[in-house]
Amino acid sequence: MENQFYVDSKHLSESALTKKHQLENDPASRTDHMAYLPDQEQISSDIREKVMAQTADYDYSRYTADDVRRALQHEQKSVEDFKALLSPAAAPFLEQMAEQARLETRKHFGNTVYLFTPLYIANYCENYCVYCGFNCYNDIRRMKLNMEQIEHEMQIIAESGMEEILILTGESRAKSDVKYIGEACRLARKYFRMVGIEIYPVNVEDYRYLHECGVDYVTVFQETYDTVKYEQLHLAGHKRVWPYRFEAQERALMGGMRGIACSALLGLSDFRKDALASALHVYYLQRKYPHAEVSLSCPRLRPIINNDAINPQDVHEKELCQVLCAYRLFLPFAGITVSSRESESFRNGIVKIAATKVSAGVSTGIGDHESKYTGKEGEAEGDEQFEINDGRSFTQMYSDMSDAGLQPVLNDYLYV
Repeated sequence: MENQFYVDSKHLSESALTKKHQLENDPASRTDHMAYLPDQEQISSDIREKVMAQTADYDYSRYTADDVRRALQHEQKSVEDFKALLSPAAAPFLEQMAEQARLETRKHFGNTVYLFTPLYIANYCENYCVYCGFNCYNDIRRMKLNMEQIEHEMQIIAESGMEEILILTGESRAKSDVKYIGEACRLARKYFRMVGIEIYPVNVEDYRYLHECGVDYVTVFQETYDTVKYEQLHLAGHKRVWPYRFEAQERALMGGMRGIACSALLGLSDFRKDALASALHVYYLQRKYPHAEVSLSCPRLRPIINNDAINPQDVHEKELCQVLCAYRLFLPFAGITVSSRESESFRNGIVKIAATKVSAGVSTGIGDHESKYTGKEGEAEGDEQFEINDGRSFTQMYSDMSDAGLQPVLNDYLYV
């Protein structure tokens, strides 16, 4: 049965508009965002409690320059050190943080930068997230690629030389069920050595099935760890359930996945607290599952279709650089991905300091890699999730990284 919030029409019906208005203006009409739905698996874990307790206690205004100096003097940064490095008091020390981060990155990752590309295979969605271009009440062109179209897109991407792909969908179980995603991942295994997914959260058995289909790692954006703000921004759909989304990475590891990535969408709420919670999420997962490969993404809000008022709130490039340097110093072994949401100049700089992975040849639309990679007219496209900022091709990105003295890496894992 399709989710009650799924809107399958080019233009919203009067009843859909009425429901949208009710959700926006009547909090009592919304379901409890902290209560699991019947089909959502609950696991026994203390990670959420630890992360939220630390975040709730974080008063970044109390940190001083002396706290930051002490943190920078410690070879291994504690949670308290990390809190100081995220605070406003650390802003004057950004150059020192960047130099320490650069040395730490080189120590553990050498001179390498990993390249990957995302492939959106569907943009149907059952959630009403007010900041997202895919939300179910947004009047956009919807599209779902069939297996033939997916394979065609993958062939084009693989021919460019890319060896890692990240498969994404809108969050619609009705239109993009686990079996459909699994079939796409099996196809991806024919063309790529590394396969990641960024889809709606699922249960442990579903993650186990997707791993058997060839998935190596799972990325889930918590969006914001601020539960009050989360409730105000996610008005309907499975995504509204905050704790189920929080536990997605742990369920993925329980399902056999090799790696996971965590992130908040910086700008939805207090970015310093969201950055703290994101890193602590990785920190505690790494200690509970020491075999896992863990990483952080660092997306900021980008403009979306039908909403030109969406922009990062108080998270400018300087603040983002501070967050990334603090991430590297606190979690020296974690991967850090900087996506095409950021500018070419920012990405060129941050890969020399803290980031280890960047996307290239990016499109957040559906079914348009042929036109993007070959210049030929592709088939009908589905609308994009958000506007990218750095549109460099894989070839250009590879060249730019090499020219900067870095070693572009396409794959670092061999199956035997």
